[in-house]
Amino acid sequence: MSKAHLGVSAYYHDSAAALIVDGVPVAAAQEERFTRKRHDSAFPRNAIRYCLEATGLQLSDLASITYYEQSEVKFRRMLSSFASAGPGGFRTFTRVLPKWLQWKRRVLLTVDRELDQLGLGRGPRAIAIPHHRSHAASAFFASPFNQAAVVCIDGVGEWQTTTVWRGDHDQLELVDSISYPHSLGLLYSAFTEFCGFKVDSGEYKLMGLAPYGEPRYASLIVDQIVRLRDDGSFSLNLDCFEFLRGHRMTGPAFERLFDGPARSPEAPLTQRECDLAASIQVVTDQAVLGLVKAAKTMTGMSNLCLAGGVALNCVSNGGIDRSGLFKRLWVQPAAGDAGCALGAALDTSIRLDGRPPVNSDDAMSGAYLGPQFSDEAIVAFLESHGHRYVQLPEAPLLDTVVSALDAGKVVGWFQGRMEFGPRALGARSILGDPRNANMQRTMNLKIKYRESFRPFAPSVLKEDSHAYFSMENESPYMLVVAPVTAAIREEGAPRRSLGCINDIRSDLPAITHVDFSARVQTVTESRNSRYARLLKAFRARTGCSVLVNTSFNVRGEPIVCTPEEAFRCFMRTEIDVLVLGSCVLFKSEQGALSETTDWRAEIPLD
Repeated sequence: MSKAHLGVSAYYHDSAAALIVDGVPVAAAQEERFTRKRHDSAFPRNAIRYCLEATGLQLSDLASITYYEQSEVKFRRMLSSFASAGPGGFRTFTRVLPKWLQWKRRVLLTVDRELDQLGLGRGPRAIAIPHHRSHAASAFFASPFNQAAVVCIDGVGEWQTTTVWRGDHDQLELVDSISYPHSLGLLYSAFTEFCGFKVDSGEYKLMGLAPYGEPRYASLIVDQIVRLRDDGSFSLNLDCFEFLRGHRMTGPAFERLFDGPARSPEAPLTQRECDLAASIQVVTDQAVLGLVKAAKTMTGMSNLCLAGGVALNCVSNGGIDRSGLFKRLWVQPAAGDAGCALGAALDTSIRLDGRPPVNSDDAMSGAYLGPQFSDEAIVAFLESHGHRYVQLPEAPLLDTVVSALDAGKVVGWFQGRMEFGPRALGARSILGDPRNANMQRTMNLKIKYRESFRPFAPSVLKEDSHAYFSMENESPYMLVVAPVTAAIREEGAPRRSLGCINDIRSDLPAITHVDFSARVQTVTESRNSRYARLLKAFRARTGCSVLVNTSFNVRGEPIVCTPEEAFRCFMRTEIDVLVLGSCVLFKSEQGALSETTDWRAEIPLD
């Protein structure tokens, strides 16, 4: 009997597909990487095709296909939400209702029809599991733990916004939950929108902006916006929000509380936005820590797994890591809705076939679950387009890259299988020297074409991480923020304002944020062998085993998937060197990129 199981998330944001074989993730990808539409919500036909082709399977070879949420339950929640909104929600209700009546309410029929149209055989009919169970399964069943508390925090699934689970071998038991409209995810998104960033996209910008401010609104938020209780639960003051009426997150109540109207998108940032970001981050940290304390009490577990969109808040995760509440912390690298495709497949697989022995790292293969391209395919692409390159064995390739980095060059690094989830982890990355004081500005303004306040993350060899960062656990998926150690800090208290963006704060200025923090990725050869060897080669030359690591894309664009996309990004930006597998390309040797339109106009801002 087949032990291959497909999971699908679609129709909200970050559609994805994931394939589980014998209880282990073998392929997973977001649809956006194929369509080049950021956070694409369309049915993930390209991602599904990739998962099947990567394993040589047809839909007819699958034992199950599982959708990531229960649409009938979600439909009832939406009806209840619009009913409670009164006349103010009528316009939105009349806009969204037709789609729900036409197909969304019975979404499994649509999923089956889409699958049948792929021409990959007729698979089993799709089933559905609850949204938060998909999150919880993605966290626990992919983790390195046989037993753990599992906490999932997001905007909203069907009804639940926060859930606590007890994971025990192949069992996953719901212990407690908080329901819509009381949601930490929606609370954080409300401040994201009020500060002029896009909901479901710009939350990470708000997190990066927070260290430039002082939390002078934090007590006001706790007094007026959200009530945090001693048992870890919370509730929102719904009079302060507009999302029940469907068209926006905030309105006049926020304007009265927070010194004026919301910032317009792309308008200049002011200190008010910095202080608002700092304030909601402090409140979120407090709320999340309260929830995980309650989860420990409820479950008695010494390990913790996290998933849901709020689990991508690396600052809160860092607070958990340093709290000492749990022996070990593990965060699902695709913690958002894309990861629900993985969790849906894992949950069905383990229910039917049992859970395989737990891997001491985890079951995610370093999150390298996406497409890969052989050196032969890369060379064929380069030759067919006449691009100038040199193909090198690994030792001289690493020496060439290290020399470029040491000289202040920016390197596009394209290796192996693409990452699953929002972080570049050394497979589709842009790299730089963290010792270079100009690197953050260069990468933000000339490579990524994004806001100058946004920090860059470091990759560090795991065995050297404690020399640079104060952290309790490893962080293989760049999901924990940690302070840089006192040994590498510049003396003096950090300044907290937008005027100090270019201040030198440590021996590694390009990755040290204004509050002496960094979002750390710890690297090992067992997860990413060539990237680890690059870090070792950089250490051998410079004495430093840290690199700046940012995603291989420009602002508003998904991370690159193919060699062609990597080359195009290389040529559109001021990246100096491109490494595609074993092939090295220098910008100075390439001809001009010929394009008939302005690519910046084609990529919507995020």
